[in-house]
Amino acid sequence: MQLAPLDWVIIGLYGAVTFVLGIWFTRRASQSMEDYFVAGRSLTWWLAGTSLAATWFATDAPLATASLVRQRGIFGNWLWWYETGGLMLLVFFFAKFWRRANILTDAEFMEMRYSGKSATALRVTSAIYHGVVRNCIVMGWVMLAMVKFAKVLLGWDAVFTLAVCGMLAVVYTVASGLWGVVITDMFQFITGLAGSIILAAIVLTQLGGPAEMVGAIRNLTDAPTGVLDIVPNPEHISPLEFISYLCLIFVLWSRSGHDGYSAQRLFATKNDKSAMLAAFWWGFLGITVMTWPWIIVGLGSLLVFPISESSQALSADPELAYPMMLAKLMPVGLKGMVVASFLAAFMSTMDTHLCWGGSYLVNDIYKRFIRKSASQGHYVTASRISILVLVGFAMLTAYYMESIESAWIYIIDLTAGMAIVWALRWYWWRVNAWAEISAMFGSLFFANGGLILSLLRTIGVISDSTATSLGTIYTEEYNLIRAAIILVVCTFLWVAVALATKPDSPKVLEAFYTKVRPGGWWGAIAEKYPDVRADATGSQRWLGWIIGMVFIYSSLIGIGYLSTARYLWGGALAVMAAGALGWILYFFRKVRHN
Repeated sequence: MQLAPLDWVIIGLYGAVTFVLGIWFTRRASQSMEDYFVAGRSLTWWLAGTSLAATWFATDAPLATASLVRQRGIFGNWLWWYETGGLMLLVFFFAKFWRRANILTDAEFMEMRYSGKSATALRVTSAIYHGVVRNCIVMGWVMLAMVKFAKVLLGWDAVFTLAVCGMLAVVYTVASGLWGVVITDMFQFITGLAGSIILAAIVLTQLGGPAEMVGAIRNLTDAPTGVLDIVPNPEHISPLEFISYLCLIFVLWSRSGHDGYSAQRLFATKNDKSAMLAAFWWGFLGITVMTWPWIIVGLGSLLVFPISESSQALSADPELAYPMMLAKLMPVGLKGMVVASFLAAFMSTMDTHLCWGGSYLVNDIYKRFIRKSASQGHYVTASRISILVLVGFAMLTAYYMESIESAWIYIIDLTAGMAIVWALRWYWWRVNAWAEISAMFGSLFFANGGLILSLLRTIGVISDSTATSLGTIYTEEYNLIRAAIILVVCTFLWVAVALATKPDSPKVLEAFYTKVRPGGWWGAIAEKYPDVRADATGSQRWLGWIIGMVFIYSSLIGIGYLSTARYLWGGALAVMAAGALGWILYFFRKVRHN
């Protein structure tokens, strides 16, 4: 047991405040499904954006970030920094559309955009695929992070930790829905960010400041090659690794932030402009603000727990480095605050994914097919029950999961094949439900190709040598390349399926086009409604995307240079970020919004 009584008092106070904030909105959330799942569509941009950032600030993120630093150096965090391109596409190309759709879930979108039985089948499949399968994998790795954290700090075993985590995850989410989620997310984000900054400051103080820490790391003989590289250095990257990162850019930029939980926050904003600003604020907080405290702790761990002298447990699992740094360096009282920040990170992610998953089960399955005309109170009760069911599945997933980083990569594979169809369904009238279904099952098939090859070899369909040859792509070295291959293969698959099957009903397509006003390639439908125009030209949107990435990356890398005692470049990039931000704010004022 690493915590003193004062630490437990601080943790208890945090829990009490969170509980009160969450329960306060129970009555408001109980009025209707719209209040329960999308907060009555009344969220401000800063509240919705902070809530999304809090969801990203899960317990897995600090552990995985510090682990990447120990294994690959700072540059390893481009594994998720590349999300910036997709997030900025969400800001300038898709956020408004989600808000205009005026729906409760992105699965409901399927029967608004597509027609016939295929649309209904896609809605159900999406609800199960994203709301249960994919969602439980995400919640599983968040719980796994808490298991590792509690093992180091508290000495708890996995079963007991999962039981406690399950109880914490539902204590107010069940009662207050999205209202409780976003309000507590604000408190939890502030708590979590403060805790991570305090730990990073203590690390820098203990090591003599940024310059002393960097100097000591440069003298290490067991640190990863190019450990302090923030931008790509050709001398420290193998050709295979370079190709892998190019593939990752391709996949993550194509995915465009089309996750259902982020769409749920955009559904809940006040208007179009609020949806765009919420997505932009999320990108800034999620990529730039939260990153460097975790990286500093990871860098410090190379000095406090040198790789060549690491314990057997840390050598086997570098994701333990972050909680071990906390246990070693944080004094009594502050240690309790950082533990509270980890609980905040855990709960802010779990409450979002539980609320999101519950919305699928109730809105897209229970209400759509089982009880079509019950009272709003009945559906709210069903929503609370669905959340309890999802917690059970998430705990089971976490129990059998071993690596956070591996789960991250698996989710990238699992969604890679759907990236292009998610984007083009807004802009190209010829995309239909069969196209999405084929992309979904193609991704599922190829993401589990290693398991399928093993099965085919076992039953004698293919030889051992063939299975070994094909299985090379499922080795760790090809993780990111495999995702790009899945994206390309599944894109060819769904385009062929779309062109080989019937288009959707003109009536459905016209209703969607006039409601969302996406622009793009809508052929005869656009000609029929010449007064329906997009709010911004394609060139304006692409320019916004470019400037948005300039802002995020210049601020991200600038803070990194300042944190590692490279002050000239850090200052120059800060100036560049300020200029890019000024243009983006001008864009938001200039473009017409609803």
